[in-house]
Amino acid sequence: MAATLDSDIQFLPGVGPKRAALLKNELGVGTIGDLLRLYPFRYIDRSTVQRIADISPDAAYVQVQATVTDVRLSPKNLKVTVDDGSARMELTFFKGLKYTAERLQKGRTFLFFGKPSLFNGHLDMVHPEIDNPLPDNPSGEKRGVLTGVYTSTERLKTAGITGKVMNRLMATALDQCLGQVEESLPDYVMRENGLVPLRFALRNIHFPQDAACLKKAEYRLKFEELFLLQLSLLKQKYVRSRSTVGFAMPKVGEAFNKCYEALPYSLTGAQKRVIREIRADMMSGRQMNRLLQGDVGSGKTMVAVLSALIAVGNGFQACIMAPTEVLAQQHFANISKYLAPTSVRVGLLTGSTPAAQRRELHAGLRDGSIGIMVGTHALIEDTVVFHNLGLAIVDEQHRFGVDQRSRLWRKSRGDVPPHVLVMTATPIPRTLAMTLYGDLDVSVIDEMPPGRKPVRTILVTEGKRHALNKFMRDQIARGRQVFVVYPLIFESEKLDYQNLQNGYEQIVHDFPFPPYKVAIVHGQQTSQEKQFNMDAFAAGRANILVSTTVIEVGVDVPNASVMVIESAERFGLSQLHQLRGRVGRGSAESWCVLVRGDKVSRESMKRLNLLCRTEDGFTLAEEDMKMRGPGDLEGTQQSGLPIELHIASLTRDGSMLSLARDYAETVLARDPELALEENAPLLREMRKDKYNHRNYSKIS
Repeated sequence: MAATLDSDIQFLPGVGPKRAALLKNELGVGTIGDLLRLYPFRYIDRSTVQRIADISPDAAYVQVQATVTDVRLSPKNLKVTVDDGSARMELTFFKGLKYTAERLQKGRTFLFFGKPSLFNGHLDMVHPEIDNPLPDNPSGEKRGVLTGVYTSTERLKTAGITGKVMNRLMATALDQCLGQVEESLPDYVMRENGLVPLRFALRNIHFPQDAACLKKAEYRLKFEELFLLQLSLLKQKYVRSRSTVGFAMPKVGEAFNKCYEALPYSLTGAQKRVIREIRADMMSGRQMNRLLQGDVGSGKTMVAVLSALIAVGNGFQACIMAPTEVLAQQHFANISKYLAPTSVRVGLLTGSTPAAQRRELHAGLRDGSIGIMVGTHALIEDTVVFHNLGLAIVDEQHRFGVDQRSRLWRKSRGDVPPHVLVMTATPIPRTLAMTLYGDLDVSVIDEMPPGRKPVRTILVTEGKRHALNKFMRDQIARGRQVFVVYPLIFESEKLDYQNLQNGYEQIVHDFPFPPYKVAIVHGQQTSQEKQFNMDAFAAGRANILVSTTVIEVGVDVPNASVMVIESAERFGLSQLHQLRGRVGRGSAESWCVLVRGDKVSRESMKRLNLLCRTEDGFTLAEEDMKMRGPGDLEGTQQSGLPIELHIASLTRDGSMLSLARDYAETVLARDPELALEENAPLLREMRKDKYNHRNYSKIS
């Protein structure tokens, strides 16, 4: 039976059942088509052979052709000396010792490829790749000028699936199945974007004829990947915007005007722009599905309140769901202040709301007397019934599961869903937002309210503890308060919990009562304990709050001017930025002190130094993505990207992503349903399973 693109990889000559199981488990390669879409992550110029005498020990990868002159096998390693006539070189192996020693017999000549280094004054190469010499290549393998290097794992190498074997398998797959590859893009798309055919691209991505052909192949495959991804997201958005009827809310209403006029400060231009965008959605008669991005302290809550009042002004109710009780209670306190000039009733519903109060709140929701309900997961319980829910606002939306959000969606009356506004204070790089939230409308508050003083961020080591304590005492003497945050990755980690307890005891020792008062908040406390200690700090009854990252989001204590973050190297950049945002909310000069351990990785130092240099959350997010990759950013790693990118990179290919998205919008503007005959290849691609993703950014 002839192999096809859909054939199980085990039927490709040279694979078999055992290797197939490994390729599937280690690389996700199940079919021959999967193998062809496994692209090299770099290329080696195997056409150049260097003389050993000319090699610098700090060079990158080099290739030499040399003869084995000595082989020394011990239980721990294999040492081999080779000579190419210009000089000698040592080769060291720690694995596959017996097999390698048998192969590298004295007097035989091989190609050795690897990274040179200096060891005991001699040139050395650890675990080089071994190949037959250039003039003698009887296997007839395809040798381009450049040779692709594929992702590998220790298990693959141990099983003998080396780089050389991968090249051979890829060559076989191309020979057998490249002719079956169907073009995935219409002729006009290729012509208008200067793209080479798919078969040419696949051949040259694996075995480039030359550097120019490789460049054309890479561009074609990257553009295709980003274009099809954006096309699927935009098509989904288009279909939903046309088919999902929403509540029409033509007025702003009296409560909105009263609240707006009573504000003690002017809204920023960015806040006004975002409110206009939200209002246009709510007036349109189609359901709003909008993401609101804004850095810490940019004024998202105010936008949420005014949006909720638009719903109330049109005879609807609104709810605001927060991920923690602490944040829900704070939202309730702030919103209550904003609503004071209006007659709108606001309620708070959390897991710790007493039963009698809960019954009263449920009744107020059912009869419509409560206009805005703030709460936690308690809002999605079956017993919570709204009279007329028109707007659902979800704060820090990545902390809620899809099922939790969809239950909130179903709280509206009849078949019409509420308008949805999801908010995040985690700045997301533009390229990532375009992909994670490609089917949502995105609003960004990119302007900070006037009067906020910048937070000065400094990095210190444990050795500066005495000076840090003195600084904290000085700040407290001036009437300020101090946060001290410890890393607690999982509440059940005994070591982390111990660190927190030890830290708390040390601070109580260093800041004794009287005159100092120290409160502590962590996840193992009851809601009442947490709230009691938070209230004590917020009211100024405690000078220092020792905490885990439970205070990361939303806690607002304007008098707190110092944030001390212990073991700062254990936090991600986004989380550090969120914590820093807890200070600088009043008029006093504020400080964020990053305390690091003595042994910190180079990458951690880079992250901490970057935080000291800039306060811009979006700059930090871009840099964080460059350092760690898009799938690992806080707030996104739970769900990853909507589809897997095989060759394109959101970090490196941002400008191409923008081009691809603009072009996808042009295509859909001409043919929204992709019904034209010329777009048949695109419709075929859109019907593939990988594009039937339910984007996790949606509430539905």
